[in-house]
Parts: sequence; C-alpha cells; structure tokens
Amino acid sequence: MAEKLKIISLGGLNEIGKNLTVYEYGNDIVVVDCGMGFPDDDMYGIDVVIPDVSYLIKNQSKIRGIFITHGHEDHIGAIPYVLRSINAPIYATRMSAGLIQLKLEEHHLVSKTKMITCEAGDVIQAGKFSVEFIHVNHSIADAVAFAIKCPVGTIVHTGDFKIDTTPIQGGMIDLARFGALGQEGVLALLADSTNVERPGYTRSESSVGNSFDALFKGCQDRIIVTTFASNVDRLQQIINVAARYGRKVAVTGRSMENAMKVSTELGYMKIPDGVLMDLTQIKSLPKHKVCIITTGSQGETMSALSRMAFSTHRQVDIQPGDKVIISASTIPGNENAMGNVINELYRKGAEVVNERTLPLHVSGHACQEELKIIHGLVKPKFFIPVHGEQRHLKIHAKLAQEMGMAPNHIIISDIGRVIELTPKTCKLGGTVTAGKVFVDGSGVGDVGSVVLRDRRHLAQDGMVVVVVSMSGEDGALVSGPDIITRGFVYVKESEGLMDELRQVALDAILDVDTRYATDWSAIKQSIKGDLSNYLYKKTKRSPMILPVIMEV
Repeated sequence: MAEKLKIISLGGLNEIGKNLTVYEYGNDIVVVDCGMGFPDDDMYGIDVVIPDVSYLIKNQSKIRGIFITHGHEDHIGAIPYVLRSINAPIYATRMSAGLIQLKLEEHHLVSKTKMITCEAGDVIQAGKFSVEFIHVNHSIADAVAFAIKCPVGTIVHTGDFKIDTTPIQGGMIDLARFGALGQEGVLALLADSTNVERPGYTRSESSVGNSFDALFKGCQDRIIVTTFASNVDRLQQIINVAARYGRKVAVTGRSMENAMKVSTELGYMKIPDGVLMDLTQIKSLPKHKVCIITTGSQGETMSALSRMAFSTHRQVDIQPGDKVIISASTIPGNENAMGNVINELYRKGAEVVNERTLPLHVSGHACQEELKIIHGLVKPKFFIPVHGEQRHLKIHAKLAQEMGMAPNHIIISDIGRVIELTPKTCKLGGTVTAGKVFVDGSGVGDVGSVVLRDRRHLAQDGMVVVVVSMSGEDGALVSGPDIITRGFVYVKESEGLMDELRQVALDAILDVDTRYATDWSAIKQSIKGDLSNYLYKKTKRSPMILPVIMEV
C-alpha cells in the first residue's frame, strides 16, 4: 500500500499565532514555522505560549528540517524553546535567519543549531521531500511561501502573504511561479486566512508614505512614531521622510534596535548618512529637527512608548505639543492597554495621530480578492484553510466554494488532527498530542492548567491560611488556630469575621474522630470543608483555603 502524506497542525488553527505545521511522509518529517502566541488575560504570570511539540520529540529521528516562511514572532518565537528538546537544521531566508540568530544568541543555542540561509527560488531536498522557496509580499522583508513536493503530490503552503504590486523593496510576489505550479498540478493548498473577512484588496505598503509626508511637512514639533519593529519597509519610509524634512532620527526599544541592526547589516535598509543619532545626543536638537522611532504600538507595559507615556523612560519625557504617530492597527485583545497609553499621552499634552485620522497602516495579509487570485492560479485539488480562528477558516472555505470547489474537497482541521492525503483523497484521520505549553520566566511547561487554575482562584477570591500546632503523640491542640488572609478581606476591619473563622476551624478540628487524631490529612480536609462552606454562606466568596499543621 502506498504511503500517505500526513499534515498535522500543532498550532495556528482556531487561534491567531503559534503557527507550526508538520508534513510527514514515511520516515521523513519537515516542519513549517515554529511560532509563539501571546497569553490571554486570565493566564496570570505567563510570558508566552508555545505549541506542544511532544509529537516531534517522539519522532525526532524523522525530522529533516524546520522551514521558516518569515521572521515574525508568531512564526519563529518558539524556536529557542523547541530546540531545547529537538535537534534539527533550520532553513530560512536572510532576514528571518538574522532575527532567529539573535534569539539563539540570547538563549546560548548558536553552537548547537545548524542554520542554512536560503533565498527565493532555492529548492531544498529533505529526505523524500523537496521544499521550494517562493517570494511573497508581507509586512516584513524576505517572506516566502513553500511548494512542498513528495511522492504523493505537491502542496502549496502560502505562509502569511499579500499581493503588493508596488512594494518598497524586494519586488512583487512571484505570481508566475504560483501559476506554473498550478499548471503542473497541485494536490492541496494551505492558505493564510487572517484577513479573509475583508473584501477587496489590501493596500500597498507604499501608500503609507504619503500620510507620513503630510504629517512631517511643516511640523514644528517633535515627532515620535511607533510601529511594529519587524516592519522594515515602514521604518525605511519613516527614515526617508524624516531625512527629507531635515530631521535626525533616534531609535528606542530593544526589539526595534535589533530589527534595525539586522536589516541594515543585511542591506534591507538604506539609512542616509548622518540621519541616525543616539537618543542621548538628540535631546540637544531643536524640536523640529527630531524624530524618535519607538516600540509600543500595542500598548505593551514595558515598551518604550508606554514608559514615555507614564514617565518611566530614562531619556524621553512626553512634552506638550509632541506629535505621536501610531503607525499600526491594534491587535484584538490589546485595545485596553493601547487606550491607556493614548489617554496618558493626551494627558501630557501630546497630539496623537492614528489610522482613524489618516491611512497610517496597511495590513500584511491578503484580503478576499487576493486570496481568490492565489486560489485561481494554484488550482488545488484540495483546500485546507490555516492561520485563523474558526470563523476565518469557515469564511475561507466558503470563498473556495464560491470559486467552484466541491465542499468535500475542503478540509477544516484542528490542532492535533491528522489530515491524510493520497493522490486522490484527502480526509481527517486520528489525533496526536497537541496544545499549549506555557513559558513563565525561565520555566518552560512547568506551569500547567492546575497551576493556572490556582492563580485564577487566587486572583478572583484571595487566600485564607489556617495555622495550627498539634501534638504528634495524641493530636492535642497546642496553639492556634491562627488565621492569615491575602487578597480576601482587610483584617483590621474584619476582626469579627476572623474570630468566627477561628471558631469554625477549632470546631472542625474537634469534630475529627479521636481515632484519627494524628491523621493530619483528615484534619486538613475537615478544616478546609467547614471553612469553605461557612465562608461561602457568609460572604458569597470562595477563597483558596490552605490549612497548615505544625507537629510538635
């Protein structure tokens, strides 16, 4: 029986972010992307979320390479964490490789990792697979799609893309290659669904330049611009317009400095001589000669713009009259954080300009008409929408049907589901281990759902600790019970309640059968149960109750 091609998404389905797709044929696996996601509001203390790669660890000997479509965090952010458990070469274009290199240096993994830099047009042989790099447009330089070939057929994996006929650099998306693949025959297309709800076409990156020009022209105040650090073309346009109007540019924010460093070293940014200045020197210049480019377009607490707004930035204070340009759209979930920063900027007398005022941002993702163009060129036998929440995947499936595709040739999968392909069939198979792994500080995966549940419990209802000292010989009460609360009630104002809680705990201890007088777990259970019931009746709250017994 002929081998099937298996496609397994370990991330990036029914969610935005942590994209990771596994292609498996026989004894060979290629992995496309290895991204991270950001924690939800109720994931207290979690820094980032990465895919569960247990399946890859189990099949480590089969992995022939990790192929990266582009250098955004939701496609490369999990690499340093995953490489702790998996040893595989990474294939990426120059810009992506440069950004990954910075991550590997930070995590001391450079010497252990084999990195192969590729460019559009290259074809890499990886076991029974061949992977071809195809140039696409996106909001970061050097983005690619992949044509993945194996004995079962050809799969086109678009990665994040849009069709930009007037990009700032790098040329238009290679539509001719997509068309040629379509003529040769494509078994399945996996396409980006992020912007599928938007009709029409995504505007060109170059259209943003006119808005910057209008804002800089004749402005006598200091200009502060925030945008996504990885959007090199946007940074290039800001620098060009600043230079045109005689302004010096300073950059603040770690990710922005890193992106500028990588892109200038690799030649993706051309900075006119004498335009860049250090933040410490730029202070001495008159306001109309200054432009500061900063991180913080999503209102992140520790970002440079947020620190400026709340007066904790060491070198920049917002002054009345400052013009703050936000050249980014707010990612869903970040609206409150961004709103707080904008309110604070207004409070300090700054003028804030965002995309509601002027076209200051364009998306890096394809809208409906562009998705249809790719679909029409590739002419896939089967279609698998990826990179999106349930509604995105469903709308994308409907779009494919409108283009004449049979519903039974469209597969909407889920994380961990195995899609099995033969030259004539495409169907959902079993499942593999998949899900979220939480990164908390330096710990990876040591905070699980139980710890998170406890954190939520503590955040919502607080904690009551009951401390008692008991005799190890006969279980007699030596001292206590003492009640300590955190995040529950303010003790001084609730002394009456504290006395009642002591009495309830005391009764709970005395209620335990004398035969179990030194069975500490039975006593703890009794204290916990009685206190819990009493508190709920009295306060309608359920704090976490921790009985502590000291044996003397």
